[in-house]
Amino acid sequence: MSYLPAEWHKQSLIQLTWPHKDTDWAYMLEEVNTCFLKIAYEVLKRQNLLIVAPDPDSIRNSIDNYGADIQKLITSKINTNDTWARDHAFITLLKEDATPLLLDFCFNGWGMKFAANYDNQINNELYFHHPVLKGEYVFCRNFILEGGSIESDGKGSLLTTEQCLLAKNRNEMNRQEVEDFLKETFNLKQVLWLKHGYLAGDDTDSHVDTLARFCPD
Repeated sequence: MSYLPAEWHKQSLIQLTWPHKDTDWAYMLEEVNTCFLKIAYEVLKRQNLLIVAPDPDSIRNSIDNYGADIQKLITSKINTNDTWARDHAFITLLKEDATPLLLDFCFNGWGMKFAANYDNQINNELYFHHPVLKGEYVFCRNFILEGGSIESDGKGSLLTTEQCLLAKNRNEMNRQEVEDFLKETFNLKQVLWLKHGYLAGDDTDSHVDTLARFCPD
């Protein structure tokens, strides 16, 4: 039996999808690059960092010049649309023996609002052509799901929002069908639905990660 770990569970690495001139950050790219360098610096002080980008060599050099320890840095050269790894990356389950199950869901740019043709292929590229991730690949691409739209306590409870997971620009399924799918896929005891959570200007249709989080115990 596998389970969906909580946010605070021990990690093997952090994944960043790096900004570039063709992302939505083009108008403030220098500022955002500096922000990502700071994030990379802090992550590398603590654990492995995987960076996905069309031009990873220049990013590696920038991180090295910034003074970070690049011994724990892993890079993969993959075309990308934007930077939201939390939403397009694998969602990981853990088996009882701690073997990771890497669930590859479809990412459609938050309901086809933005181009996602490259980001939707990152998981496939990482697993089958850039073998840097350990675990078993699980095909879930018949269901649209973003990592930021769900929250787990690691004990069988999942928190999400109706506005996002029941949006017609994701999956044409009713609430019970979505809940049954989530319970079966993630081996859940219960799904907790938030009915309210509208945020003006939020392109994600109310991702739960901007609204409410579980905490340990």
